[in-house]
Amino acid sequence: MSQLRLLPFRLGPQATKLLATRDVPVFSGRRRSSGPPTTIPRSRSGVNSSYVEEMYFAWLENPQSVHKIRGHHVAQLDPLGILDADLDSFVPSDLITTIDKLAFYDLQEADLDKEFRLPTTTFIGGPENTLSLREIIRRLESTYCQHIGLEFMFINDVEQCQWIRQKFETPGVMRFSVEEKRTLLARLVRSMRFEDFLARKWSSEKRFGLEGCEVMIPALKTIIDKSSEMGIENVILGMPHRGRLNVLANVIRKDLEQIFCQFDPKLEAADEGSGDVKYHLGMYHERINRVTNRNITLSLVANPSHLEAVDPVVQGKTKAEQFYRGDAQGRKVMSILVHGDAAFAGQGVVYETFHLSDLPSYTTNGTVHVVVNNQIGFTTDPRMARSSPYPTDVARVVNAPIFHVNADDPEAVIYVCSVAAEWRNTFNKDVVVDLVCYRRRGHNEMDEPMFTQPLMYKQIHKQVPVLKKYADKLIAEGTVTLQEFEEEIAKYDRICEEAYGRSKDKKILHIKHWLDSPWPGFFNVDGEPKSMTCPTTGIPEDMLTHIGSVASSVPLEDFKIHTGLSRILRGRADMTKKRTVDWALAEYMAFGSLLKEGIHVRLSGQDVERGTFSHRHHVLHDQEVDRRTCVPMNHLWPDQAPYTVCNSSLSEYGVLGFELGYAMASPNALVLWEAQFGDFHNTAQCIIDQFISTGQAKWVRHNGIVLLLPHGMEGMGPEHSSARPERFLQMSNDDSDAYPVFSEDFEVSQLYDCNWIVVNCSTPASYFHVLRRQILLPFRKPLIVFTPKSLLRHPNAKSSFDQMVSGTSFQRLIPEDGPAAQSPEQVQRLIFCTGKVYYDLVKERSSQGLEEQVAITRLEQISPFPFDLIMREAEKYSGAELVWCQEEHKNMGYYDYISPRFMTLLGHSRPIWYVGRDPAAAPATGNKNAHLVSLRKFLDTAFNLKAFEGKTF
Repeated sequence: MSQLRLLPFRLGPQATKLLATRDVPVFSGRRRSSGPPTTIPRSRSGVNSSYVEEMYFAWLENPQSVHKIRGHHVAQLDPLGILDADLDSFVPSDLITTIDKLAFYDLQEADLDKEFRLPTTTFIGGPENTLSLREIIRRLESTYCQHIGLEFMFINDVEQCQWIRQKFETPGVMRFSVEEKRTLLARLVRSMRFEDFLARKWSSEKRFGLEGCEVMIPALKTIIDKSSEMGIENVILGMPHRGRLNVLANVIRKDLEQIFCQFDPKLEAADEGSGDVKYHLGMYHERINRVTNRNITLSLVANPSHLEAVDPVVQGKTKAEQFYRGDAQGRKVMSILVHGDAAFAGQGVVYETFHLSDLPSYTTNGTVHVVVNNQIGFTTDPRMARSSPYPTDVARVVNAPIFHVNADDPEAVIYVCSVAAEWRNTFNKDVVVDLVCYRRRGHNEMDEPMFTQPLMYKQIHKQVPVLKKYADKLIAEGTVTLQEFEEEIAKYDRICEEAYGRSKDKKILHIKHWLDSPWPGFFNVDGEPKSMTCPTTGIPEDMLTHIGSVASSVPLEDFKIHTGLSRILRGRADMTKKRTVDWALAEYMAFGSLLKEGIHVRLSGQDVERGTFSHRHHVLHDQEVDRRTCVPMNHLWPDQAPYTVCNSSLSEYGVLGFELGYAMASPNALVLWEAQFGDFHNTAQCIIDQFISTGQAKWVRHNGIVLLLPHGMEGMGPEHSSARPERFLQMSNDDSDAYPVFSEDFEVSQLYDCNWIVVNCSTPASYFHVLRRQILLPFRKPLIVFTPKSLLRHPNAKSSFDQMVSGTSFQRLIPEDGPAAQSPEQVQRLIFCTGKVYYDLVKERSSQGLEEQVAITRLEQISPFPFDLIMREAEKYSGAELVWCQEEHKNMGYYDYISPRFMTLLGHSRPIWYVGRDPAAAPATGNKNAHLVSLRKFLDTAFNLKAFEGKTF
């Protein structure tokens, strides 16, 4: 209909007559008693704009709508008065900002005093039903064009739009009590004086202060207060470096002496790890919320310098906390994310995280986003930093309302934050608060911003601090006296000085005091493992049989599965009967046995429900009833832990970060992320490098996340072959030159000392055991598993129940068990390898009849390096030539990692020769023939017993 209404203006009077004969309602506009008929105004380009036309009709039907849609463009948001928050000084022509704009709507100045009946969709009238046009415009401008700019009319839910209108349009809605104003002032005092104190004591130290946006502290406290009032008990925060120390001090309530001692250059580090700079550290604290008098738990998640990387981590931790509390609706646990304006617009992980917000297995039921909009990114002007009008426009993709607010108006900020918290806890949806502020200093305290933003910083140097502005306002209106204000300042200064005095007594920095995710009862009181042993990982045979039976059945009645799947289930039943398992069934048994022991298992990633290679099928789909599914894993035992398997969005960075955060919440869960192909993990490299590899060293944060990375050279081309094992091994922290001491608990001690565990299992039984060991260890380490592709269905890649029953364990190394092992003195060559290439080697050895001359030993665990077992093998075959064989190229894979460790172990007395593909730039060839030729070449070398004669090492 809206298009029909526009036709008369596009087609002229004949069209109007035609439509009138068809009883089509046509808006002609209000016309003056004389003069030409109203014409549609033209856009700036001089062409009739359908958008303007629709805005025109929108105003005719509801004059208030234009301000609701466009008012934020002219709101007074910049405290400096320099930039327009939307980077455009153009004033929308459809907004009545001056008298001359009345003509746009065919109105005259005399019309301003005419009374209009208010539509039911507006709340500006309060108890009044009619207002003069002059008063309508004044009230709309007061609501939408002052220090608050609202973006919400794109939300396609009338109830939600009306809720926001009521919160902002109702007359007098932003009135504060005397007590509320005094509390706000006190919070501003703490925020600003904390920064002033640090600046006085450590003027040459980086601290990434909050000056220019001190209002963020009362803003965050208001969000927490309101959320606590609405039933929230646990708030998880993520934020960048700017203002972090202030948040730790005044929001989380970290002891001030713990913060101040971080500035002492003589403070010794405890031997817990490498630590991190003070403005990256996290914190966990339980306290009473003074406003609501209710318990509140606050957790600020530690993060690296990589801006926005913490966003999905916070969401994952929040999701896990909700899960363990049974808080499916997010009524008890919520997240707050603080962003910088440049990063919020520039970092793609923000978009990835937003797109998790409404997915069933990833939603946290709404997040409050607070953007500290400094209107600058380090030295980059916002006009060079984004193409969108606002830095917050990315939030529109999930219909999140966006509240822009001038950060120099503390009362407006506090009101907006209260509404944002109420929105989140009413509708369980994301909301954005854009604090339009400035950065009083440079990027850090040592930086000179006048080099690149001279005009901005000339204005900033003149800018009266927000605390003085607000204090003067309250003193003028009699809410506080000057003496009371000065006493509040003196009181907090005294608190800081006393804490500073105590901080001088601190001699050692304990990173564990900054832990963001404690696991009560898992470690002893000193944070150490309760033991350095690991029980065997096998399980009773009747449990294996039971899990195999469920894995090969459909637990629901009248559930029709695909005929192809029926064959797969019959195959599982047959394997169970024969006491054997393939890769998928071994995984089923590892998961199922842990579920029986009360361990929650969560598997996430792209297409994991079925499996990229159609091997897993953990979610069955009814072929006749749409969206009816069955997860047999949740039908194993009456009192089992729940199993979650969920296809993720097509994201690696965001989803891996989410699962890492999920694994932070509890040690009693097996959390796995599977890449569609192993090399796709490199789009999540930031999470791997900054959190998984280094998280414990930097933040004393244990994490047991498992990465499943399909890997193998199978002629599939450069992008579907290598999971880049060399990168994980390069980041492993064990010393290649240190000869180890083989103690009784060497295996577990090695695992405890490493930063992560890297395995390439060659049998389903190894995979089964390493997954169970991950939970049975008395500590948590990330586990990197290079999983197979062709081995999923390889007839020889099966394991017997005998390798998985009670009493069995993960074998870090699987030694030769054929004829060569019976007569080791006859063996001429001992080949070490890992993963799928073992099956190629065994097949080639058999075809050449070299079973007695060549022994083949598999490394199932590559890092930490199994020095003790390698030594045993080398000594057993003391007369044999040692070879490392891999299918990867020489500059990739494992050789650069294992070679120096072999040399250390052997005292450089025997060489370890390389057999494999030559160095290359790409991980694999895209030509099938080239792949087979290179395979043939290195297999020939591997079994040519004279290949290294005359060569020196």
